[in-house]
Amino acid sequence: MIRREKIQAMVYKELKQLRRDRLTAAMVFGIPVMQLLLFGFAINYNVRNIPAAWCDMAETEMSRSIIQDIGATRVLDLKYRASSVEEVQKLIRTGRVRAGVVITHDLEERLRDRRSAFQILTDGSSSVVTGAVQSLASLPLGIPGHTVDYKTQERLPIQVLPLYNPEQRTAVDVIPGLIGVILTMTLMLFTAIALVREREHGSMEMLITTPVSAMEIICGKLLPYIGIGMFQTVLIFLLGVLVFRLPVNGRVIDIAAAVLMFITSTLTLGLLISSFVKTQFQAVQLSIFILLPSILLSGFVFPYEGMPTFARALSKVLPVTHFIELMRGIVLRNARISEMPVQVFSLLIFILFSTILAWERMKKKRLD
Repeated sequence: MIRREKIQAMVYKELKQLRRDRLTAAMVFGIPVMQLLLFGFAINYNVRNIPAAWCDMAETEMSRSIIQDIGATRVLDLKYRASSVEEVQKLIRTGRVRAGVVITHDLEERLRDRRSAFQILTDGSSSVVTGAVQSLASLPLGIPGHTVDYKTQERLPIQVLPLYNPEQRTAVDVIPGLIGVILTMTLMLFTAIALVREREHGSMEMLITTPVSAMEIICGKLLPYIGIGMFQTVLIFLLGVLVFRLPVNGRVIDIAAAVLMFITSTLTLGLLISSFVKTQFQAVQLSIFILLPSILLSGFVFPYEGMPTFARALSKVLPVTHFIELMRGIVLRNARISEMPVQVFSLLIFILFSTILAWERMKKKRLD
């Protein structure tokens, strides 16, 4: 028979234990509040200020008016002026811009014949960006000598060409980013829980007292999971190619280098988590706290062009943000890893910083 007094005693015991565990108590109140405020302000379906380039081969008053009106829409942020279509394509391929406006020499002739007045090339690896750019086709542009019939909704003919994913298949957009999400979810959690479990069982203290340096312990803990991460990556690529017809355009050596850097950064993040928590439950909670921003702020679901400045700055701290850019650039756009130095250096700096911090904390525990 269930007695109310015993249930009340157990409830009181759990609440008292929770109050003593300050980190868990802070997570209970802090995680929902912080994530609600962060994602409530950061997530925005209305994408604006997409970095773009333009190539004006006509160089007339009409072409300059088109460029000016496109910039005024604030859908595209025209940052670079290119001298040729090839330069626009290179800027998109290397990830410096997400779209490019190309105006040909025969602009006025095209307008008279009601043909496509100009082209907008987009990074087809992001269907959300392509959809935002396609909205420009419904906007009236103030072109000298060209009238817009608002009654018939006639608009200036614009051709939007999504590069690298002309069919706009969702799988092509999702799978490169999904690799980063899966590796983050599994490796970070595995590493954090494994180390905390060893600490709870007392085996970590035994390791610390042995003549093994903190860096040797870190390397010994990371290497097995690096192999697991590489196996998971190969498995995802095989399923992506065989089941979803994922095009792999980049070099295998570039993909392997990017994956290796990201796996290392994720594992060092797991080491950091394990150094700040005391129980496996806390490790799971803190991992989830980091995992949600890694999914929602990394550009995997929502392009960070639509996020406010503080959210974009936070996304640059997350290693998965740079890895998704590398994967989409290498796998889909056939970019070389050397052509994306910002993402490479960001991952290397994160690895260096997190490794040093984890090493220092392990040395401190060894001295204690």
